[in-house]
Amino acid sequence: MAEITASMVKELRERTDAPMMDCKKALSEADGDMTRAEEILRVRFGNKASKAAGRVAAEGTVGVSISADGKTGAMIEVNSETDFCAKNDDFLNYVRELALVVEKNNPANIEAVALLPMNGSTAEDLRTQLVGKIGENITPRRFVRLAAQGKLASYVHGSKIGVIVDVVGGDDALGKDIAMHIAAAKPKSLDASGVDAALIEAERRVAIEKAKEAGKPDAMLEKIADGTVQKFLKEVTLLSQNFVKDDKLTIEQLLKSKGASVASFTMYTVGEGIEKVVTDFAAEVAAAAKL
Repeated sequence: MAEITASMVKELRERTDAPMMDCKKALSEADGDMTRAEEILRVRFGNKASKAAGRVAAEGTVGVSISADGKTGAMIEVNSETDFCAKNDDFLNYVRELALVVEKNNPANIEAVALLPMNGSTAEDLRTQLVGKIGENITPRRFVRLAAQGKLASYVHGSKIGVIVDVVGGDDALGKDIAMHIAAAKPKSLDASGVDAALIEAERRVAIEKAKEAGKPDAMLEKIADGTVQKFLKEVTLLSQNFVKDDKLTIEQLLKSKGASVASFTMYTVGEGIEKVVTDFAAEVAAAAKL
């Protein structure tokens, strides 16, 4: 009997997208023959999962799970190839259940999510089955798992924008309002200290160049840049933003009036940062006509 190594299992999994334990079993059955093991898995699972693995998945949905006492919670983004799949009931149920097991088990990273126990199987096994059933690449992309300083609140807008926020003090209504505000106003951080220095420097450079083009004297450039940066920070930091339900109040003022504060928040927008493949159907038809 050939020795089945971790690298062999890894290689077979990359070839077939089958669950790790099934890869190991197939290699054992094939006495270490990679080609034969791949054939065994293709018979067992079909070709759908392996074919789907290389395709871009930039659609999908966000799932959130928060414990009954609001002290622990998780949010996860799971991607699919099409919005049609993202609205499929089986897909949505998978995402909801996956968020729950992440909240309960606190995995170390997205790779560890695949091994989580889920409905008598593992998250990866169920994902593979779902890929086979729907025929699309389905990929858990990222998650956050929180232990609250206060109490967690969440909001998911149209399944595409998800927010989870830790509010210390206040009540459930305030938590919901803050979560909805974040989804609408899309702050980059809680306050100025959390804004990427590169973004601030970019705003400063642009302001200076614009001022130069407008013919402003050199002595005024830094002052103009400072004002631009402060305006930018007010727009992109949660505490400085005007509350979407009452623009006479900033979020900081709203929280203060309720004796509350925000410890942290996370917002996911589905597909953010993923380069989508744009298909030119007219060009495809024209190319096919020339064949």
